[in-house]
Amino acid sequence: METILIDLEQERKDILKRYRKLLRTAKPFLKDTDAKMIKKAFYTSVEAHKDMRRRSGEPYIYHPLAVAQIVVEEIGLGTTAIVSALLHDVVEDTEMTIEDISRLFGKKVAKIIDGLTKISGKFEYGSSQQAENFRKMLLTLSDDVRVILVKLADRLHNMRTLDSMPRDKQLKIASETIFIYAPLAHRLGLYAIKSELEDLYLKYAEPEAYRDVARKLRETKTTRDRFIARFTEPIENDLQEAGFKYIIKGRPKSIYSIWNKMRKQNKPFEEIYDLFAIRIMIDAPAEFEREKALCWQAYSIVTDHYKPNPDRLKDFLSTPRANGYQSLHSTVMSKTGQWVEVQIRTSRMDEIAEKGYAAHWKYKGNDTKVRGNIEQWISRVRETLENGSGDRTAAIEFLDEFRSNLFTEEVFAFTPKGELKVLPQGATALDFAFDIHSEVGAHCMAAKVGGTLAPISYVLKNGDQVEIITSNKQKPNEDWLRIVVTSKARARIKEYLKEESRSYETDGKQIVEKKLKILGIEASYEVFNQLRAFFECKTPADFFYRMGKGYIQPDELKKFKKHKESKERKEKLNTDDTQDGKSFTKLLKNIHGERTDSDTLLIGEDMDKIDYKLSPCCNPIAGDDVFGFVTINEGIKIHRTTCPNAAELMSKHGNRIIKAKWESQRAEAFLAGLRITGTDRVGLVNDVTRIISNELLINMRGLTIDTKDGVFEGDIKLYVHDTSHLDMLINKLERVDGVFKVLRFDANLNVVH
Repeated sequence: METILIDLEQERKDILKRYRKLLRTAKPFLKDTDAKMIKKAFYTSVEAHKDMRRRSGEPYIYHPLAVAQIVVEEIGLGTTAIVSALLHDVVEDTEMTIEDISRLFGKKVAKIIDGLTKISGKFEYGSSQQAENFRKMLLTLSDDVRVILVKLADRLHNMRTLDSMPRDKQLKIASETIFIYAPLAHRLGLYAIKSELEDLYLKYAEPEAYRDVARKLRETKTTRDRFIARFTEPIENDLQEAGFKYIIKGRPKSIYSIWNKMRKQNKPFEEIYDLFAIRIMIDAPAEFEREKALCWQAYSIVTDHYKPNPDRLKDFLSTPRANGYQSLHSTVMSKTGQWVEVQIRTSRMDEIAEKGYAAHWKYKGNDTKVRGNIEQWISRVRETLENGSGDRTAAIEFLDEFRSNLFTEEVFAFTPKGELKVLPQGATALDFAFDIHSEVGAHCMAAKVGGTLAPISYVLKNGDQVEIITSNKQKPNEDWLRIVVTSKARARIKEYLKEESRSYETDGKQIVEKKLKILGIEASYEVFNQLRAFFECKTPADFFYRMGKGYIQPDELKKFKKHKESKERKEKLNTDDTQDGKSFTKLLKNIHGERTDSDTLLIGEDMDKIDYKLSPCCNPIAGDDVFGFVTINEGIKIHRTTCPNAAELMSKHGNRIIKAKWESQRAEAFLAGLRITGTDRVGLVNDVTRIISNELLINMRGLTIDTKDGVFEGDIKLYVHDTSHLDMLINKLERVDGVFKVLRFDANLNVVH
């Protein structure tokens, strides 16, 4: 084994160099004793991590220094956040406590680090440690948003240095990033960080797609720059004549957003035309009305030269997004017949657009309306957290609800007295009622919108004036959960339903215990769990509720008794004492039975051959990049890393993800689908089927063909051995005269890749 020599003196110099760079960057923010506080935090962190190294072999202190650098340079935070970033792993990795941090650096820093410190301990099977960690971190959001901002800096640096991690860890971290942290950066207005997180996710989740788009962007850069120069020339001339101070940039869209558009529109790179946006940034006095007027004046200059698309004008000047984003967006037609997005904003607005929430504090007093929007959103997060159940099994549900609101736009509605209510897009009259007050929501039976009677399911539109009609006889029911979209409304409805269901649960449990006694079965937790499974209920409480409601009749417990006795007889006949002392992987073999064919999918840390099922949601075939997911009732399911559900599974249930890889080609057929498009001609179908059946001896399961106005489209479901077999077939079919494109799709779902 090769010995790696470490130059400790050189490392020490490098650490000091990074620390001095941090101080230089932070200098404009520093006051009084700030530099001393940062120095103290730096040396505390150095001491705490002195014997630790990252997986790459670098000293661990590089990481907190890098996070602190991102915090000050890319987010624009000050001393408290810098100190918190330097110390963010100290409590987790050393003997130092939150109390020690509070004594040495103050309560604010201690509170931020407490929010950043991961939860340890055991979690119930089926709940998510990541979701629980995330929930705890958010608990401090209502007090100090810097918790989230430092966490985003931490995640960004981890993603930038993901190369040294093993492939399975890369996938888990990348999936969690795209599932939660990129949307969170979006909501807080950190667009530069959001875009980089998305690009880095793609780099590790789909490396070939990432490299392909990046290469094509590099290849088209010269052409793109030439087009931007020609497009902006007449605009620049007029802006100068009008006396504007400005900067114009032509910014390419992120690799992830281009790839996402290619995937959604099912188009190659060459057919994605809006690859970039032109941004005009005006140097203007920070007076809201003056800024708006200058932006509209610049818009008028742009539309003097290029015809705008009236349906694509977005005014985020008058109604900023909840994260404070302000800009004027228009899409105009260039002289070459290409649509171009033009964004117009002031330099102040641009800094807020790039650095989000943190940038507002530079402009205190100038954008209280904008900052108020963000604080209103944070207030909604606080309500979600306060209303959320303390039960850890609810963590995933909380995470889903929180995440669903990260990308949503807002709708603005008014009370009869003219009070503005800002709700997520898609909110209903019932959401509006709960936003006014929980009791108003609970007794809401209808609404008047603009004087016209509307149902509680009415979806709000911008500018609606809503009056809520209540009745003491009205009360929430389960259907209401399908009507509302806000976390506050959902939490309140669930509270009412829970109170109602408790009485049914109590009644149901008494009925069950009485019936079990008659049947001669002991009423134990184990039996209640068996009853839950037999009647296909999620929890014993759910089973008692259904019994109390009368959905399950007491006499049906006789069927359970017969089933239980039959199962016990079978177990006696098949006594199996081989489970003692076996490893987890061997136990799985014993439960599911090891395959007798030449199984070449290796699973788990030990890369053993264990029984598995191929997931129908993505139809993996030999050669695909895959991972295993341990289900509760169906053993191990194999998914492709590009599966539509991969990010969610890895984010919510990281503890149930296991490594899996194909060892070599195997003589087994996998179902795959191919979508062929081209120009119709006589004999095309014959040529296609001849290659499939005669040349490559592939069995087809189904063939669907549609031709319209000379365009041919066919879906073929067939059996292949592995990805190389499929690639060979695609290459041959693409060479058939008239065939334009051949794409793989999941044969069970018709999802095109």
